[in-house]
Amino acid sequence: MKLFRRRPALPAEHRPPLDPEERVLTWSRSEEGVLVATNRGIWLPGATERLGWHEIHKVAWSGRELRITPAEVAEERDGYTVLVDGPTATFLLLEPGELPDQVRTRVTRSVAYTTHHELERGAVRVVGRRVTGQDGLSWAVRYDAGSWTDWPAVIEATDELVDGAQKSVAPPP
Repeated sequence: MKLFRRRPALPAEHRPPLDPEERVLTWSRSEEGVLVATNRGIWLPGATERLGWHEIHKVAWSGRELRITPAEVAEERDGYTVLVDGPTATFLLLEPGELPDQVRTRVTRSVAYTTHHELERGAVRVVGRRVTGQDGLSWAVRYDAGSWTDWPAVIEATDELVDGAQKSVAPPP
């Protein structure tokens, strides 16, 4: 036991099935169960898999409640994924400790590239994200509400925007 530990260790019964390189950063009890933040993502109460930092679209902390909006895959395209917001999960944290700060920091740090572009029929955000344990960036787009996501001209423009973004961050040959 460390003399100046700020928080007790995660009880063994709440320890998720971690990967060999995964380590617990912090945890918090909520009314729904225990949330566990690791270097790879967050384990939500009752989840059988971790939600990777790169898989979270939005995080909000009210001082009592942590709201997490995951990304859901709408479509796979050549070289990138089209994402939409998944259902937001809200957790009333009983003793938040460092969990809200760690979640926000890790989600923010996963974003390596982001730009927003107006299109002929809507707008799109192009995002390159770091995935823990993986080389390179994972590329995705998220269309603004009302965008014509299946219109050929929008798809072509999106393909060009993603290609340009990927080339802008690629190391020189």
